[in-house]
Amino acid sequence: MTAIVLNSDAMGHGDDALGKKLMGAYLKKLWVKIEKPEVIILYNSGVKLVSKEGGQLEAMVGLEEAGVEIIACGTCLDHYGLMDSIGAGRVSNMEEIVATMDKANKVITI
Repeated sequence: MTAIVLNSDAMGHGDDALGKKLMGAYLKKLWVKIEKPEVIILYNSGVKLVSKEGGQLEAMVGLEEAGVEIIACGTCLDHYGLMDSIGAGRVSNMEEIVATMDKANKVITI
């Protein structure tokens, strides 16, 4: 199993607007790829990617509809006030996140 970890709503460090644009491009390319990861794990500001306000909901819904399991940290969603605006994936916890990363053959952190 391959797990992708998104711990930010932006890709890389530096300019936030550029980072968010890069993350959007990454998710869209991942969405159209034939071989997709089994799971995407979201924590910290990465949980914004499944919110209605996050700007990447279309790609996240597309990935979920393509069979990618999307799990978002509930503590993080609560911290950002996003618990009621999730548009893709499901709420999880650190216990499941740790277990999922532990059983994955490959973990890619973006």
